[in-house]
Amino acid sequence: MKKALLALIIGLSVITCPILYFTIGPALDENQIATLKILLIITACSGLYCFIAGELTNNNSQMDKLWSLLPEVYAWVIAIRSGMNPRLVIMAILATIWGARLTFNFARKGAYTWKFWSGVEDYRWVVLRGKKEFQPHVKWVIFNFLFISVYQNVLVLMTTFPALVSMNSTKALGWGDTIAIILMTAFITYETIADEQQWLFQSAKHKLLASGLRLEELPAPYNKGFNTYGLWNHSRHPNYFAEQGTWFAFYIFSVAAGTGFFNWSIIGALLLVVLFIGSSGFGEEISASKYPEYKEYQKKVNRFFYGKKYEL
Repeated sequence: MKKALLALIIGLSVITCPILYFTIGPALDENQIATLKILLIITACSGLYCFIAGELTNNNSQMDKLWSLLPEVYAWVIAIRSGMNPRLVIMAILATIWGARLTFNFARKGAYTWKFWSGVEDYRWVVLRGKKEFQPHVKWVIFNFLFISVYQNVLVLMTTFPALVSMNSTKALGWGDTIAIILMTAFITYETIADEQQWLFQSAKHKLLASGLRLEELPAPYNKGFNTYGLWNHSRHPNYFAEQGTWFAFYIFSVAAGTGFFNWSIIGALLLVVLFIGSSGFGEEISASKYPEYKEYQKKVNRFFYGKKYEL
C-alpha cells in the first residue's frame, strides 16, 4: 500500500506538472528557463548531498534540515534574476520569514550541529527504517534515494514555482497581492503558535518523565502523552494545516501577477497536501500505538481543520 502511494505521488509529479504546463500555461521565457536551470542545479546538489550524507551517517533528516532553507534560496534567486521585481521581493521576504521560523523550531529540537550532517534525527525515520517493508537494507537505500533525497527536494522546488511564473509580470501590485500577504502572514503566525504550544507541552512532559514518573503518573493533561492544549484541542495537526495554507497563499501571488486563476505552478502546493496526508497518517499510527487515548482523540478532532473541541 505504501509503495503504491509512493509511486502515485511520484507519478503525479512527473506527469501532472508537464500536462498543466503545456495545456494551461503560462509558458516560460528565456530568462525564466535559465533561472529554472540554476534552481535545478541547486536541487540536484541538495538531493545528492541528502542521499550520500543520509547513507553515511544513518541519519535521514538531512532533507528535514534543508526543507526550511531551500525555499528562500530559490525565492531570492528568482527575485534577483527578475531585477528585484517588487512582487518577487515581497515573496522572497515572506519565504525567508517562513524559513526562519521553521529553522528555529527544528533547531531547538537539536537537529542542527556544527557538523551539519549530524544532529537529532526525526523519530519517524527511525520507525520507518525498521519496518519489514524496508528489509533488506537495499530497499531503504532505494527509498532514501527516490523519495527522501530526490522527490522531497523536487517538491520543495515546486512550492516556489509561483515565484518563477511571476518573473516576467509587469502587472502592478494590487488587491490580489494584499490578500496573499495577509493570508501568508496569518498562516505563518498560526503555525508559530501551534509549534510553540507543542514545544511547551512536550518540554513539560519530558521534564516530568525525567524526574522518574511513569506516563500514567503524570498530572493531566500530560498523562495522555500527546498534546491537547490550545490549537491542538481543535485540530490534530494545526501546524500541518498552516503549512499547507502558507504555500497556497504563496500561489495567490502568481494569480495576482496575471498568470490566470489556475496555472501549473499550483502543483507544489497540491502535492504538499498529498505529502502531509501521508506523513500525518504515519505519525498518528505511531501515536495510536503508544497512547491509549489517541484513537478517541482521532474520532473527536479533525485532522487539519479547526473544529470541535476535545474534552480535556
